[in-house]
Amino acid sequence: MQSRLFSDDGSFQNSVMLEPEWYWADAGQQNSFLLKAFGRYDDLDAERSHIDIQEALWLHVADGWEFRAGIAKVFWGVTESNQLVDVINQTDLVEAVDGKQKLGQAMLHATMIRDWGIVDAFVLPGFRQRTFAGKNGRLHGGVIIDSDNALFEHPHKQDHIDLALRYSHTVDVFDFGIGWFKGTNREPIIIPLATAADSDMVSARPYYDQMQQLSLDMQATLADWLLKVEVIRRQDSLTQFAAFAAGFEYTLVGWAGTDVDVGLLAEYSRDSRNSRSTSLFQNDLFLGIRWGFNDVQSTELLLGYVQDLSNSSSATAFIEGSRRLGSNWKLVVDIRTFASSNSNELLYGIRHDDYAAVTLEYFF
Repeated sequence: MQSRLFSDDGSFQNSVMLEPEWYWADAGQQNSFLLKAFGRYDDLDAERSHIDIQEALWLHVADGWEFRAGIAKVFWGVTESNQLVDVINQTDLVEAVDGKQKLGQAMLHATMIRDWGIVDAFVLPGFRQRTFAGKNGRLHGGVIIDSDNALFEHPHKQDHIDLALRYSHTVDVFDFGIGWFKGTNREPIIIPLATAADSDMVSARPYYDQMQQLSLDMQATLADWLLKVEVIRRQDSLTQFAAFAAGFEYTLVGWAGTDVDVGLLAEYSRDSRNSRSTSLFQNDLFLGIRWGFNDVQSTELLLGYVQDLSNSSSATAFIEGSRRLGSNWKLVVDIRTFASSNSNELLYGIRHDDYAAVTLEYFF
């Protein structure tokens, strides 16, 4: 169960979640099946009440290759703040405002494993739309998205079949991946429609165009340093642009003679579209501190701050923490604050939506 407190008016948003999981494997471990679902009921926002099959995946393992079929989540990338290359799954925006929660994606996924690297090939049927907060929800920025009447560039709409390839390998201290994606853009263009006479909210429809993206992600491990970079080149129906995110994480192992590990993070993001960018990270600096307490309760804490370098008034800050309570309970804390004085910026609409969320999870 989760409760979110919004500081501007003291209102609460409460919800309950269920995440069942079932796993099976044959005696030889060559075939397995994973079923993982997620459901949430929210007392405020009907759009946040939803059920998602996150994984329903059959895996076959053979000598030098693997094959997966079903619904799954696949993650590409290495950076903490701005995961540019992660394009397989759709963003579940009602679950996390930072875009890191994803919806399950139907796929056929073949993997070839060789000494010279790993090649992954994907066939992705059944496009899924991004989720958005409803009229009675929070963090919609005053724009209500009509997902029931979404627009698509391709005539097959959600039935368009997307394709993706990825080559990954490790060379000395470098882990890298080269990706290619061709299909329906996971990031919709929001087309405003009208403002109701009795409301200050704007209605809009999402438009999903076709795009092609080339990407590179790389991480170098140098003792206590992790150097990270993600680069993309994307061409869609409106424009062609490049973007990158680069930075480091330095870990102080056993900080001050204790069992605590402290990670210092810094990343810079740049988008060649500048003010036309649909991303929050067009020219931004991220700074963070991560604590891993290495205790029996698996206590973790991450503090982060993102500053827009093009507009000093635009910034976000967050605190994420978790701790096990006994053998069956887990406490998760998520605190976020938003600041912007420029009405043309994406953050402006949610500048009054600072919140603190507390989630209590029970495992059985």
